[in-house]
Amino acid sequence: MSYSFVALRHAGFRPFLAGGVLAMMADNVEHVITYWVIFQHFKSPALGGFAVIAHWLPFLLFSVPVGALAERVDPRRLIQTGMLLFIAVSLLWGVLILTQSLQLWHAAALLIVHGIAGVLWTTPAQLLLHDIVGRDRLQSAVRLNATGRYLGMFLGPAVGSGLLLALGPSYALFCNALIYLPFTLWLWRAPYGPRFRGEQPAPAPAVRSIRDILGVVGDIKHYPVVASMTMLAGGAAFFIGNAYQAQMPGFATDLGHGDPGISYSMLLAADAAGALIAGIALETFGLLRPNPRTALVLALLWGVALGSFALVPIYPLALLLLLAAGFLELSFNSMSQTLVQLHAPAEKRGRILGVFSMASLGSRMFSGFSVGILGQMVGIHWSLAVSAGLILMLTALLLHRSHRPVQAR
Repeated sequence: MSYSFVALRHAGFRPFLAGGVLAMMADNVEHVITYWVIFQHFKSPALGGFAVIAHWLPFLLFSVPVGALAERVDPRRLIQTGMLLFIAVSLLWGVLILTQSLQLWHAAALLIVHGIAGVLWTTPAQLLLHDIVGRDRLQSAVRLNATGRYLGMFLGPAVGSGLLLALGPSYALFCNALIYLPFTLWLWRAPYGPRFRGEQPAPAPAVRSIRDILGVVGDIKHYPVVASMTMLAGGAAFFIGNAYQAQMPGFATDLGHGDPGISYSMLLAADAAGALIAGIALETFGLLRPNPRTALVLALLWGVALGSFALVPIYPLALLLLLAAGFLELSFNSMSQTLVQLHAPAEKRGRILGVFSMASLGSRMFSGFSVGILGQMVGIHWSLAVSAGLILMLTALLLHRSHRPVQAR
């Protein structure tokens, strides 16, 4: 059996993937437009920093409860709720800008709601993905879904800038709200979710308190693969995440290769292009079957690539290293998520995926300190190099631990 793009052979996965790409593109279109509006209206770096916190903090706080809720209710409806919140936020931004009534507290509230919408989409979508393709096609589906998200992030700034220039911010946001509709409408009657499962495992108790959340986090130690992949994803997010992308203007200036604006754009494009190449190449040739040690080695190489990028003074080499980093990041992230899905027990899959989302996405909030704040003290090159070194240490430790069961036998 050929493993090339096997998930695309499933009729239900194709609209799921297309809708997800559109939703991720719309998410980034909104970022492009609203960040520009925030800068023009308020000239507030603090609000720009709050935008990052508001985006990731809900993942840290609510991923586990939402994952547990997705076990008990239809995940399609949770995703639709997230999409409707995205639509409402885009429309409200547009109305406030059009009527010239946008205030600081409006912007803060809309940024928070946007972050909550992301949580309602992300973890339930991972659970629904398992329902759509099953175990046999899961790695292909996870990898293609991750590639689709990168494609949406890649297209969003271009589409957002085009809409902004053509229509102005308010009408561009009104148009952006429509981009969420295809995915929202498809989910209404998509034949997946609890009602369509062959087996109906009794769900674990609801998650209602901090103690319940801590209990779920502690429970993953009983599933060694889940625990190691969650620690890997959480460590990568905590120490590096995507914080280095916010520092790209500084890297471009320091590398001194022609126009800093063009150099900056090319550095960002190289990182995104590496991820897209990984998704397409790995699916085309059916490479890198899910294995915990393989995921750890890929993460180790990712740390080496980013640490090297931080220190090299040669612009073409920096581009190649970022291309490699993007390739490796998609590879180990999609593999770690696949392994968590495969090794999580069915009755706890939603809440365990919630823990994984909390670690892999919510922890990104802290990477601004490890890369950004430390960069203010020692320079961005050394802060990224130190952060990459910490990833190498964590990954080496997890690799060492992964050998112990084998040696015990």
